[in-house]
Amino acid sequence: MEFITKYIKNLSSRQVGQLEQLLPLYEDWNQKINVISRKDMDSFYVHHVLHSLSLSCFIQWNPGTRVIDLGCGGGFPGIPLAILYPENEFTLIDSIAKKIRVVQAVAEELGLSNVKAIHTRAEDHKGSCHFVVTRAVAPMAQLLRWSRHLIAERPVHALPNGLIAYKGGDLKEELREVPKGYFYERWSIYDKIPLEYFEEKYLVYAS
Repeated sequence: MEFITKYIKNLSSRQVGQLEQLLPLYEDWNQKINVISRKDMDSFYVHHVLHSLSLSCFIQWNPGTRVIDLGCGGGFPGIPLAILYPENEFTLIDSIAKKIRVVQAVAEELGLSNVKAIHTRAEDHKGSCHFVVTRAVAPMAQLLRWSRHLIAERPVHALPNGLIAYKGGDLKEELREVPKGYFYERWSIYDKIPLEYFEEKYLVYAS
């Protein structure tokens, strides 16, 4: 947790308490359903929580922003972001029902009234949002196809509505495949959070 409070500023005592509850909750669920790699649990707060929250180092969402976490898995980045932005609406979707059960249980335990968890595929979801976030799901070109119908046209920020994907490694080939007509930027998480784990971790924003 010390890494969280060092790099993510202005957390309330309630938010710190909710973040502290995450580890025991996921340790408990991991014994029932393998939602997080066992080897990652030792670095849970850096690899999953701080990684999820790193988005706030680049943009700040206004109250009322609607966000869809596409392919949310066990709830990352959606659950930590919902803690950080209690005045925003988060819809977490995944095609695997058991992962959605975990997300629903964690959100309920934490009292996150701004979270909905839905068992569905991205291409079948009917809701709309200002931003889609996604972590370790698919290449950018595929993510853009899946999320195109989910993103509302009317913006609520100076930054146009769009997709924000958590990515790692060499992205040159993947970004070459982004369809024409899309604008994209790559943001280095390491520039904001200079920990070894983030050396080749990026956020890619596309609209």
